[in-house]
Parts: sequence; structure tokens; C-alpha cells
Amino acid sequence: MALSTKYDSRSSESKWYQYWMDHGMFHSEPDDQREAYSIVIPPPNVTGVLHMGHMLNNTIQDILVRKARMEGKNACWVPGTDHASIATEAKVVAMLKEKGIEKKNISREAFLSHAWEWKEKYGGIILEQLKKLGASCDWERTRFTMDPSLSEAVTNVFVDLHQKGKIYRGIRMVNWDPKGKTALSDDEVIFKEVASTLYHIAYKIEGSDESLTIATTRPETIMADVAICIHPEDNRYSHLKGKKALIPLIERPIPIIEDEYVEREFGTGCLKITPAHDINDYEIGLKHKLEVIDILNDDGTLNEKASILIGEDRFVARKKITKLLQEAGQLIQEEAYASNMGHSERTDAVIEPRLSLQWFLKMEEITQPALKAVMDDTVQLFPPKFKNMYKSWMENVRDWCISRQLWWGHRIPAYYLPNGEYIVANSPEEALNLARERFNENFTEKDIKQDEDVLDTWFSSWLWPISVFDPEFFKTGEKNRDLAYYYPTNDLVTAPEILFFWVARMIIAGYEYTGEKPFKNVYLTGIVRDKMGRKMSKSLGNSPDPLALIDTYGADGVRTGMLFSSPAGNDLPFDEKLVEQGRNFCNKIWNAYRLIEGWEVTPTANPTTKTAIAWFESRLQQSLDELSDHFEKFRISDALMTVYKLVWDDFCSWYLEMIKPAYQAPIDEYTKARTVSFFEDLLKILHPFMPFITEELWQQIGVRKDGEALMLSPWPKSSSYDEHIVSEAQQIFEVISQIRNIRASKGLSPKLPLQLYIHTENRSLYARYDEIIKKLATITSVNFGDPEGNAVSFVVKADEIYIPMKEEIDLEQEKEDLLKELEYTKGFLNSVSKKLANEKFVSNAPEAVVEKEKKKMADARSKLNALEESLRKLEQ
Repeated sequence: MALSTKYDSRSSESKWYQYWMDHGMFHSEPDDQREAYSIVIPPPNVTGVLHMGHMLNNTIQDILVRKARMEGKNACWVPGTDHASIATEAKVVAMLKEKGIEKKNISREAFLSHAWEWKEKYGGIILEQLKKLGASCDWERTRFTMDPSLSEAVTNVFVDLHQKGKIYRGIRMVNWDPKGKTALSDDEVIFKEVASTLYHIAYKIEGSDESLTIATTRPETIMADVAICIHPEDNRYSHLKGKKALIPLIERPIPIIEDEYVEREFGTGCLKITPAHDINDYEIGLKHKLEVIDILNDDGTLNEKASILIGEDRFVARKKITKLLQEAGQLIQEEAYASNMGHSERTDAVIEPRLSLQWFLKMEEITQPALKAVMDDTVQLFPPKFKNMYKSWMENVRDWCISRQLWWGHRIPAYYLPNGEYIVANSPEEALNLARERFNENFTEKDIKQDEDVLDTWFSSWLWPISVFDPEFFKTGEKNRDLAYYYPTNDLVTAPEILFFWVARMIIAGYEYTGEKPFKNVYLTGIVRDKMGRKMSKSLGNSPDPLALIDTYGADGVRTGMLFSSPAGNDLPFDEKLVEQGRNFCNKIWNAYRLIEGWEVTPTANPTTKTAIAWFESRLQQSLDELSDHFEKFRISDALMTVYKLVWDDFCSWYLEMIKPAYQAPIDEYTKARTVSFFEDLLKILHPFMPFITEELWQQIGVRKDGEALMLSPWPKSSSYDEHIVSEAQQIFEVISQIRNIRASKGLSPKLPLQLYIHTENRSLYARYDEIIKKLATITSVNFGDPEGNAVSFVVKADEIYIPMKEEIDLEQEKEDLLKELEYTKGFLNSVSKKLANEKFVSNAPEAVVEKEKKKMADARSKLNALEESLRKLEQ
């Protein structure tokens, strides 16, 4: 059946994805006869829709999984979604507002009913969108972090860690999100440099006409001041020690204290102490036993303790209090100031440091095995540059604030009693029994009240590599068949920004509960940015719709387009032209097969194609070795480029042109059979990158039985190859390319026959490739020796090559071209010589790499000699 002239990505994608699904090709069950290969998806938020970061991340995962399947491994890619407490609650609150319902006016149960309804309606959208990309997840294993069994696992872990003394409840200064109305961990705070103002405010000294100037960026918090602090060695203010200052506007007296924490050079050298609203002030307050006055409500408005501007938003209050201070004559100066301000990772609200009663997980001890695992490469980070960042964070980690003031999420399994005590238990029934035993009182169900807060979302996703396979494990301590077979998982593909949110915590949980790593390799992708280097966002309007890109360019085009410039850990400067290049690549592959398919066959042997076949066989094997090395080092973009060049340059541009019969002439049977075999191997190594077009073409070649899919066919095995053949052919291709360049520069038709004269010590090489040179460069004869009359020349390696010309040759131009080539070759030789003179390089690089550099140096020297000889002849 003849193929259509153009590849139809839309029909192909829907057809083959359904085919794979219908035949259960994505599903995996434990099989002791095969090696397991498992990946767990970084669970996208149920609030999410596919964006470019998801596209990159999941394309890479799919490439790894598809390749593992073809290598005969039992590949299992577990998909799922995260309940995303803060983001989802915000979505549900907004939805209810549209219906005229306020969260505060309904019960927790009613709110959760609305939340589950929202989740069922919208929560699976992103997973369905991943199917459009070609993601070969085991959809039968789809998990949700609030599935009953996974929720039970979270409860079991909380109870266990509390019993071990690793979880505690206490009043601490936390990061407060006034928009989300919840505490956040340190890792959920994103610091941004913002333009701010330093306000210089005069505080009167009680009982005198003197005043003290304080510089602050937050004048709205002065009502919460409890002291003024000066440096004990600052002679400017030593006379004020023991006196009191009056807070402007409200005239409340506060003590003047001394502490070395004060920076004498910053601002005025005096510091106002506001323990309730600054972490450092809080520490000073503890040291000096100062009062704590919290003047802010949960939503960032001023409360009654502020005395003035009650109910005003903190930023509105800042503007108003500035005006009041000005009117009172106590605002001395306003100074522009760049401030590094914490923002909520989820809502982007400016964070408030706030004293709060929260639940914490002790981190100092529990992190040690996870730190060691990455430092000794038991868990490898790709690229390894992230190891130092990981080390720094793990060595300076603070206790993890794990409670959130929300309703959507895993409710904290702590139950409070009338006597002020609490019980941590797996259920209300268990809590009641424990309470009766511990306090010897006949408590009833009405006497216990569960904690209102939920756990940080990451407290469930840190169990993900274990809980997706065996949530019961956290109760029983015994691995089921799935966990024993698939864990530890092999690779994790995620973004560097959640290296600490998620990756580090999964490693911590893995060692805490299984005693081993959760995965072997962590591939950290870059951030997808626009051409101007800006991070893609809805607000900037610079993020394309991934589904629209797929519709326009095809999933294979988008997948390859994203990887054309996406090395691990480096940001991806996305340009739609890359995706267009991906689609063009699809068309190139499609047309290559159309060409092959269209050739009629003759039984007559053709000895002239054997050289081409031998060369491509070696080039293919060489590329398989390169590909294996790239995958081993997680150089996924480099792996794609290896395949891309092999297909586009070597197979299409050289091999097919070498063997192509004359117009409407047949091709010999052996050559066509080998060519189809090569093409099948190319489809195999292309498949992980471009699953749809490769499956479409695979099914076109020969007769495939139902269920005999490319995605389950064996990955080509590399074998030994003749590097000499590859090198020789490359030399011939350079000769042909140079001839083509001369034609273009002289305005000569590609069909105009030319003669070739060669000065070489390797005549046998040109004899073997004689027919190929003639065919691809339109040469009538390949001669050895000097040409008669005018000729243009060029040098390839040590060989001088001449093309006779009828018209006069511009000798000055020829000389200029030779001199340019000479200078370039000298520079190249110099750079290779320097590399080989570097003892560190020679001793550390693999032997094969060093040998390759030595060969480059020898070739460059030969070429240099030949160029100098050509120049000498030209000047005679």
C-alpha cells in the first residue's frame, strides 16, 4: 500500500495510542523472569493543566520508559496526581464565591463535599492531556495522594514519627501566608528582590525633648514594638541606656535595651524590636524576656491590639500610617531601598513571620542517611552540580513545619481532650481507647476533638515511591509483591526547584522506612523559558498552549522540538521554530520511507552498493555506542541529536543517495533488503523520542501480526564496527561537499560534469569510492596527478584535490582561500596540542578519547603540510 505524500499526525496519534492501550502494552505486573524498571511520575496538582514544564518533564520520562521496555525490562511508569492543599482549596473557595457561598459560612463537611466534587470534575484533566503527548504510563496504576489507602499511609507515618519523638507540637515563629491563611515551611517561601522604602521615624524619649530616629521598612508594625535596641558599644546612644521611648502615634512607652545583634552601620544604628513580626526580633525578645504583641489577623489586616487603623490591610495601613506620621512631624525621611522579600510559593502573597502553635518534624537526625546517600552517589544527581546545593540545604535544614490551616488535605490525627492533653492515634476510636487507658477516665466520643489542621501536601508526596506500590507497608512493615519488585525505583525526572520540597524528603522517607534509597538516579530538568529568557507564565502571556502545539506540529514534533536544546539542569530557551524543526524531521523520515517503498526490485546484484552498505552498518553501530553512552550519562538531548544526525545526515543525505538507482530504474534485492533492515533499526532507536510516526511506519513495513508493536520490539544491540571505514567515508564526504561548494561559489550547475585530479598516498581509498564520488559530485573521471591548465584546488586531510576549469582562475582569490584555511587549521592544531599537553586531561580522560585527539592532531598536521604545498605551487 502506497503511503500518502504527507504524514498525518492527528490520525496516527489517536490510532496508535488507542492500539497500545487496547493491547495493554503500558501495564506491568511483577515478573521475576525480567528485570524491573520503574519510574514514579512527579504527581502534578489536581488543579493543573498541561504546561511546557510538564511537557519537557514527561517527554523525558517517556523516553526512558519506552527505551527500557525495548531493552526487555519490565517497565512500570506509575502516574498520579497530588491533592495540592493550598492551590485546590483556593480553587474551591473561588468556585464557591462565584455561587455566592463563603467558606466561613459552611461546615467543614460541606466544604469537603464541594472539594471532592471539584476534584472529580477537573482533577484528571492533566493526566488525559499527557496521553496526547504519548506518555506510556501504566494508567491502571493511577494514584491520587488522597486515595483512602494513601491517606491511611500518611496517618500511619504521622503516628509512627510522633511515637518516635520526631514529631512535636509547639509555638514557633513560622512563615504565614495571609492569602492562603496558613503556615508554610521554609522551602515554600520564594525570596524576590522588590523595590521598597526605608522609613526614618522619630521616637520621642520619655521625659525629655530628645528623640531617637529608627529606620524601618514596615512602619505599620510600630504598634507591635516592645523595645528599642542599640549596640552596647555605640557611644552615640549610650546615654539612653535604661530610658524609655514612646511609640509614635500611640505614645506607649517601651524600654531601650542593648544587644550586639544591632548593626551600627545600618540605617540609624537603632533597631525597633517587634517579636511578633520578625524572626530575628523574636530571638532577641526571648533573650531579653520581652513581651510579644501580635497586631495582625490571619488575613493580614490589623487587629484590636494595633489600637489604630483596625481592620485595614497591612499594605493599606502602611500608606495611611506614613501619612499620619508625616502629619505628626515624626516621619523624618523616606529612602528608596531594595528589599529581599519572602513570597508564598503557592499564592505569591508576601509572607508574614508569625508566632503560631504548629506541628513540626525534627529534621537534624532524620536527614543524615539522605545526605550521605547523595554525597557518596548512592543516589546520583544529574547534573552533579546540584550536589553542593543539596548538601548546603541538608546541613542547614530547620525543623519542618508540617501543619496547614486548611480543610482540604490529610487531617492531623491528633485528638484533644477536656483536660488539655492530646492523643495521637490512627482513628478516633483508637484515640478514645488510648485516652481512657492513659488517664484512667471514662471519656466519651463527645470528649475528643480532632485537630482542625491538615498536613503539608509534601508530607504525603514524600512517601510517593513507596505508597504508590504498597500503602499498607506503613502499617505492616512487610513489603507486598509490587514493592518488593519495583522498589527502589530506577530514575526520577523532576525540576530543580523541588529538589528540597520533594526529592530530598523522598530520600529521607525512603531510608527512614525501608532502609534504602527510593531511586538510583535523579535527572533534573531545566526551566522552560521564552526566547527572551523569561520564565513562562500566564501573567506574561508568553507560554504557548501545549495542546495547540501538538495539534499544529504533532506530538512527535513537539517532543523532539523541546529536546533540541534542553540539556539537564540548564534552562530551555523555547522557540516555536524548534518544534517546527521537529515536524520537519517527521516529514524527512516519512519521505525517506516513501522513497524506499517506491523502489522496484531486480534480482540482479549490484556490487557498487556494497561499499555504502558496509559504511552505514559501521556508522549505525558507532551511533548505537554513542547513544548508549549518552543515555548512561542522562544526556537525553545529546542522545536525540545523535539519532537526528544519523537519520538526517548519514542515512538520508548520504546513504540513500549512494544507493539510489537511476530514475525509474530498479534496485537490487540485497541492497533493498539491507536498506529496509537499516530503516527498521532507525525506527527502533527513534521510537522513544518519536513514538507515533515510528509505530505508523513500523506497521507499514512487511506484515505485522496484531499486537506486534514497535514499542515492544527489541532495542538494537550494538556490535563491533570498523572505525576505519567510518573515517574513510567521512573523508570522501568532505571531498564531495567541497566540490559542491565550489560549484555553488562558481555558479556551476550541479549537473555540469567535472573532472577530478588528486595528489594522495592513498589511491586505493579513491578507487573504492570512485563510483560514489562520480555519482554524488557529478564527476566524469577521478584521476591521479596534476591537471593541465587552470584548476581550483582544496585540501582534505593530506590530499590535494584539483578541479580543472575552462575559464581563468582568480589566483588572488584562490590564494586568499588557501590562507584562510591555513590559519584555521593552525588554530585547530594549536587547540588540540594544548589539550594533549594538559596532563590532567591525558591522565583522566578515557584512552579512546585521548587516542581520538591524537588522531585529530596528526590529521591537522598532514593537512597543514598539504595546504602549504598547495600555496607554494600557486605562488610559482
